[in-house]
Amino acid sequence: MLLADVARTSLEISATSSRTDKTALLADLFRATEPDDAPIVVTYLAGRLPQRRIGVGWATLKERRPPAAEPRLTVREVHEAFDEIAAVSGKGAQTERRRLVHGLMDAATAGEQEFLLRLLGGELRQGALDAFAADGLAGAVGAAPAEVRRAVMLAGDLGTVARAVLEHGPAALAEFRLTVGHPVQPMLAQTAKDVDEALDRLGPCAVEEKLDGIRVQVHKDGDTVRVYTRTLDEITARLPEVTRTAAALPAAALVLDGEVLALGPDGTPRPFQETASRVGTRTARPDVPLSPVFFDVLAVDGRDLLGLPVTDRHTELARIVPQEARVRRLTVTDPADDRQRAAARAFLDEVLDRGHEGVVCKALDSAYVAGRRGASWLKVKPVHTLDLVVLGAEWGHGRRTGKLSNLHLGARRQDGSYAMLGKTFKGLTDALLAWQTEKLRELAVSDDGWLVRVRPELVVEIAFDGVQRSSRYPEGVTLRFARVLRYREDKPAAEADTVRTVLGLLRGRSQEDR
Repeated sequence: MLLADVARTSLEISATSSRTDKTALLADLFRATEPDDAPIVVTYLAGRLPQRRIGVGWATLKERRPPAAEPRLTVREVHEAFDEIAAVSGKGAQTERRRLVHGLMDAATAGEQEFLLRLLGGELRQGALDAFAADGLAGAVGAAPAEVRRAVMLAGDLGTVARAVLEHGPAALAEFRLTVGHPVQPMLAQTAKDVDEALDRLGPCAVEEKLDGIRVQVHKDGDTVRVYTRTLDEITARLPEVTRTAAALPAAALVLDGEVLALGPDGTPRPFQETASRVGTRTARPDVPLSPVFFDVLAVDGRDLLGLPVTDRHTELARIVPQEARVRRLTVTDPADDRQRAAARAFLDEVLDRGHEGVVCKALDSAYVAGRRGASWLKVKPVHTLDLVVLGAEWGHGRRTGKLSNLHLGARRQDGSYAMLGKTFKGLTDALLAWQTEKLRELAVSDDGWLVRVRPELVVEIAFDGVQRSSRYPEGVTLRFARVLRYREDKPAAEADTVRTVLGLLRGRSQEDR
């Protein structure tokens, strides 16, 4: 497939707000895509590189090259060029990368150059993959959209599914099953402002403590245990405590969903940064022991439990995992009962007193819908916080001279772009200032001496006192007294909070995109 076809479709998708039109454009593109090209095409449309990072910065990208007259570049040739650039290392690496990038740009038309610049600069964020591509793929091959979405959940990757169905047709979807050792995308929660709202929206539900840790998915197959992050990266070697716990459980094959966190001697959670630092370290560190705590089981001894209701999955979890390694929970069978509602509110207070984030309320009849932020799970975090994306940062002055200080904060729009909500330099320690300066310089796409614009990849958790209207920002709202709590390197930008959530807070009710 020619790169020009992908670039044109990307441009057309960004020019329409119609979901139907976006899906039709993607279906047309997929019909013309060779199976082996599908993973590359899907990844490019999502604004990512299969190689993730190739060491090309703004200094190289800003050097514009004369475009080619006619399109001839294929997506396979571009992919191989990126492989070659990513492999460059050693003395003179930057010069060699620049030479290779210039060679690629010389072969690209003006439209292709613009697409490549946005792709390499991290600015190609339009939500095509997550919101519409599965339905577009279904339309291209004549499959049921729900079946394609389920296959993507189980494969953990749309590109893998696309290659299979484009080569073998809809029958290939049946080959995607929950398999021990192959991680699936985790189920996510929407937001409710308090426990009462959650009960009103869900009906009978389980109220579980929400831990301030790192999400993990644990796969046990006999004597082999593997641990994955929410982004499906394997981190088994870093977490021997988790592998020991899972190995001792009375089941030959398991898939568990849970969190790991550092606990103090009294059982209360230590600061999240200690957990994140420990998980982020490539080797195990005995000085910060981690405790695994599980809240769901997806498979056990050859049985796929994804379609079972929460109640049945918890019964299996309680049978296999000891109480000290499970989250605490309370069952509300009748939300209209004032005593049960009061008990749920009291349970939240107890969770907060133990130092945890809040609760997650789960409808008792809900299945595990991997990879989706479903309406049947609602999180309640009493402190106003949002996970936002850093869009840029201003150089500091005074004692912060030489440091990137004032952060530009953005929330996700429905089309995958980002809307700036405001700025903050509050809550930043000297250590955090130094860390974010180094990190943001790595993500920089431009620097005018005052503002450094960055690829929208880094998620930061922001506390704030409320949302208010403001004509200064594109969505007409801003945050009151915003301050940095922590960076969420464990969370991709695609899972940051949405503009719709922020507008919901302005109206007094928060909700995620459905």
